[in-house]
Amino acid sequence: MTSNTRVVVIGAGLAGVRLARRLGELGTPVTLVGEEEHRPYNRVLLAEVLAGRYDPDVIALPAPAALTRARVTGIDRGARTVECADGSKIAYDTLVLATGSNPVLPPLRGLFTADHELPKGVHAFRTMDDCLGLSEAVRPGVKAVVIGGGLLGVSAARALARRGAQVVLAQQAERLMERQLDPSASQLVRRHLGDLGVEVHTDLRVRDVRCVGGAVRSVEMADGYALDAEIVVLACGVHPRVGLAQTAGLEVRKGIVVDDELRTSDPHIHAIGDCAQHDGTVYGLATPALEQADVLAELLAGRTNAAYTGTRSLTRLTLPGQTAFDLAAFGETEALPGDDVVQLADATRGTYRKVVVRDDRLVGGVLVGELGTVGALARAWEGAEPLPDHGPLLHLLTNDGGS
Repeated sequence: MTSNTRVVVIGAGLAGVRLARRLGELGTPVTLVGEEEHRPYNRVLLAEVLAGRYDPDVIALPAPAALTRARVTGIDRGARTVECADGSKIAYDTLVLATGSNPVLPPLRGLFTADHELPKGVHAFRTMDDCLGLSEAVRPGVKAVVIGGGLLGVSAARALARRGAQVVLAQQAERLMERQLDPSASQLVRRHLGDLGVEVHTDLRVRDVRCVGGAVRSVEMADGYALDAEIVVLACGVHPRVGLAQTAGLEVRKGIVVDDELRTSDPHIHAIGDCAQHDGTVYGLATPALEQADVLAELLAGRTNAAYTGTRSLTRLTLPGQTAFDLAAFGETEALPGDDVVQLADATRGTYRKVVVRDDRLVGGVLVGELGTVGALARAWEGAEPLPDHGPLLHLLTNDGGS
């Protein structure tokens, strides 16, 4: 790629900012386009802002100088320009879509006003504006209902509880964080939330949001039971933000389809981060987004041997404070017939460790509490190499300096 090639990156989240910074370090000029009024920030830490632990400035990302604030409304692939809401156009030679994801808004009765807005008191939890709106609404004793018991819902419920809210978490699945955790680890998460005063309900489907005068008053369950609510947080997951790509005629399935060079079906357009689908997978996690940004920076800087072959990344949840809680999960945490499983649990200390081994290879694990072994376990899993013959499997869980 020549030094005067125009690279335009749409999206100023973790992936977009990382790519722009790396390109700058490699001497390739870039224009980063972001639509939020705030400085680029680390979305992973929004719950800590909501909890009052961090000011928004603390989670700001060091953005490159060439940051344009605009909302992109279209891509003209023939002219190689992007069109913005204010009528301006930005020309590109190479375009990168790092548009991220949107929150899933569940199909609940009463969720939207006549103007297709969320009622007063109902909040998504995806952007800095969402976070600041929630922070303004929460106060000691306020009744808050969090809908969704995944990673985001657990983090939001804990943050609201730390701010003194009376929190109920409603989860449709049979346990919290069911995508990442086995039942034992999930139960420890539930116990931790209970210790903070969060009331957790699982196997519970929300049917209706009841409003009076345009403001939420209660949340009704499928069985008719109603929860009083002054605040409702929607934490029902995210879906890739692919509207621009679809309108431009790019190949889109679950996300924007990319190859090992992170190219879309148009060779002049790439995609990275939450919006991208590589080899059938949409990751929706920070680590793959950052790895994709690094690989694409190398490619766009002319280092043609770079390729993205996928990421094996673990889920890490650290909830600091007086009642600190650490959790890590990776791979397959539920065993199949014939797998070897080793578990260590200490109810007094609230710790739990488990690994799943298949054909002498570590295929997954979950740790709650003391995470001294997580580095060694993650390396063994990521390498996908046979485990050493010597030593029992128990060694995998205790090789952390004797804890």
